Amino acid sequence: MSGKLIILSGPSGVGKGTVRAKLFENKSLNLGYSISMTTRQPRPNEKDGVDYFFVSNDEFDKKIAQDELLEWAEFVGNKYGTPKAYVDSLLEKGINVLLEIEVQGALQVMAKCPEALTIFLVPPSLEELERRIRGRRTEKEEVVQARLSKAAKEMATKDEYKFVVVNNTVEQAAQEIEDILKAQG
Repeated sequence: MSGKLIILSGPSGVGKGTVRAKLFENKSLNLGYSISMTTRQPRPNEKDGVDYFFVSNDEFDKKIAQDELLEWAEFVGNKYGTPKAYVDSLLEKGINVLLEIEVQGALQVMAKCPEALTIFLVPPSLEELERRIRGRRTEKEEVVQARLSKAAKEMATKDEYKFVVVNNTVEQAAQEIEDILKAQG
């Protein structure tokens, strides 16, 4: 039996990575993480092949040309995408594949895979989202402003998703998503 394709999306800074990590603590969910490919530089403590597949712009462009990405997007000067072969290999093993991707990419995957289980993670408020993004202290002010502007637009797409979960706390959001996954069998 093949696994389920699960999309976890939401605006930058909403806590997708933290909620994903909490979900993976529950082994009964049989989750596999789809590692995204990116042209951006690694942040401190990020590892190639674990957090992302870090590649050059040229290598990324070759993947696009060869239709080797399930989805891809460009954001604040960097490209992000989901390698098809990696996802397919996990699904074939019966693993439920969790795509933690931004909105533009999620909409591409939804068009190609309408059977995917789609979950949009929202912040309690845009003010809280700004606090979380600034709390990272990893980006210049213009990048923070770009992320906040994009987040407001992305919030308008939440109705495209099958489920919307508010990330008040990591524990609460992860529990709601676990409940959704279990109910969807």
